[in-house]
This record gives sequence, structure tokens and C-alpha cells, in this order.
Amino acid sequence: MLQRVLTIIFALLLMALPFSAQATRIKDIAQLQGVRSNQLVGYGLVVGLNGTGDSASTQFTTRSLVSMMERLGVNVDGNVKVDNVAAVIVTAELPPFAKAGSNIDVLVSSIGDADSLAGGTLLMTPLKAPDGSTYAVAQGSLIVGSLAFGGKAATVQKNHPTSARIPGGAMVEREVAFALDPGQDLIYQLTSPDFTTISRMSAAINNHFRAPLAQPQDSSSLRIQVPEQFRGQLVNFIAGLENLPVQPDAVARIVVNEKTGTIVMGEGVRIATVAVSHSNLNLVISERDQVSQPAPLSKGQTVVVPDTEIEMTEEAGNLVVMEMGVNIGDVAKALNAIGATPRDLIAIFQAIKAAGALHAELVIL
Repeated sequence: MLQRVLTIIFALLLMALPFSAQATRIKDIAQLQGVRSNQLVGYGLVVGLNGTGDSASTQFTTRSLVSMMERLGVNVDGNVKVDNVAAVIVTAELPPFAKAGSNIDVLVSSIGDADSLAGGTLLMTPLKAPDGSTYAVAQGSLIVGSLAFGGKAATVQKNHPTSARIPGGAMVEREVAFALDPGQDLIYQLTSPDFTTISRMSAAINNHFRAPLAQPQDSSSLRIQVPEQFRGQLVNFIAGLENLPVQPDAVARIVVNEKTGTIVMGEGVRIATVAVSHSNLNLVISERDQVSQPAPLSKGQTVVVPDTEIEMTEEAGNLVVMEMGVNIGDVAKALNAIGATPRDLIAIFQAIKAAGALHAELVIL
């Protein structure tokens, strides 16, 4: 009776707990150690294609089809046409606590020279884990979110017709053993290790329960002691624990992609007082041929004389002083005042970093 009363009080406190607009839940930045998904993979055949399957040169498709037919009791000679069959690799992710009989999504990808998997059906395919054991079996009609049509002179294609999905296409046949032990401590791991975040997470838990239950182990691990009154209500304790708000912290970082000209700046980016001058040099070289023709009745020859014109234009480079940015908005406003394009800003950030005025990590992709 006492445990039920404590559980109800704990639930009411969670409902009344104010949730900060800038904070996030513990379940969104950390996960319980041991509760993880597992990757599954299998080899199978897709049938029912309208002449868009593997060609006869794909020998492993032919051998797989013959082997499957023989297991079904059908004697087949070596001369088999497989343009309506495609060999595929089937992948899936087995979520934690998945029970036998539940369904999971699968991804089907062609490994031969098939043109499209549209309209195909995946035959029964065992899905195995790295230990070699079969944990699920996939089968069903493929959903291809693409199209491909064409002839000898032109083709039209949208997305990738050689990959498809089957929602709920695999049935779990074997469970991954994992059990929550009420007598052991819980260990949470941050998805992005950070000493400040793990310290705030520990303080939020201890302040909420008014007891020193959480103890940081390092920048990514937090050990939590289960209170005695929640030993029999471990699921409710974890559910309430993961809904506590925490303000995560991160290293100030600027990520730039030179291929696409993309720039992403974090909230903590700061730039010291620095003067920046930026200008563009445009050089235009044009050539044209002029014909030099001699006078009538002269012994001269008609020749072609090239004429080269070089025009150079240099835009004015204003020296802009950027004060210490107090937030990312001030930094963006100061850089926009220069009038540089995103690709120019990449070079500017590199120069500011080299000058020691950029107080952030610069990551170039």
C-alpha cells in the first residue's frame, strides 16, 4: 500500500514539474546502458519483376534460384531465365525488448544488375545477427518510392528504383535476452559526452529526489542508485527519470562544407575584436581575330591577327571592425556587413581562426 501511494505522489510531482523551454528531457540526450538495437542482415530473392531483374550474366542469382527451386522439390536444369528475379540484401534493425511475433521494418537493396525492384515480392529471407543466429524472417511485397522508364534514346528516373522498403515486413523469431535488475544501479550514457551536461544531469536528478542518487563516472556515464521504495516499480522510476528536464551544453563549433558552401554555427560561437577586409578580383580575358587584308594589286597576303583584351576589376574592400560578439546574431550581423558570400565566409572564418580571434572549433568537411 505504501509503495502505491509513493508511486502516485511521484507521478503527480512529475505532472506538476515545470518544463523549461530551453531544456530537454534526459531520454533525448542519454540512454540506458544495455538498452540498444541490433543490426540484422540477410540474402534473399525478389520475384515478380516485369523484366527489370538481373540479367543472365549475374550468375549468383541464377544459382540461388535453382537452389531454391530444388529445395521446393522442383528439378530445374541449368538453363534458367532470371530477368524477373533479382538478388537482394535485406537489412533490418532489431529494437530493444522486441518480442517474438512482433514485426519490424526491413530495407531491400539490389546487389545485381537489376534495373528496378518495382512490383516485386521478397521471398522468405532469414535475417541474422553477427553471432550467426537467425532473429527474424522477412517476406512481403516491396514498396519502391521511385520510378524509372525509358527507351533506347532517353530514360526518366526519379529516386533510386533498386532499393525498397517493407513496413513490418519481418517477424521476430528470437528475442535478445535483457532484463532490468532492480538490485543493480542504472547507468546512463550521454549521446554527446560533455562534463557540464553530465554534471547538470546529476544535479537535476539529485535535486528532484532530494537524495544523492546520481554520481557521474566520467564525461559520458552517470550511475544512478534506485531508491528502496521504487525497487518494485523500476519501470515507473525510469519513465519518470527520463522526463526530467536538463539544459545540455556543447563545445562552440562552426561546421563548414566547402563543396556546398554550407555554414552552421553553434550558439556559443564568439569572435574577439578583429578587423576584416574582403574584396573580390574579377579578371576577364577576351580574344577575337582580326583579318589583315593587303591593298589591291599588291603582293601582300591576307593574314589573321589575334586581338587580346584584358579587363581587371577589383571591388572596393572595406575594412570592417567586428566587436566581440555576445551571441550568434551579432556575429552573423557583423559578417553580413562585409557583403561576402557563404563561400567567402569560409575563407574569412579560416583567416579569423588563424589570427586567434575565433573562440570556437572550426570543422571543415
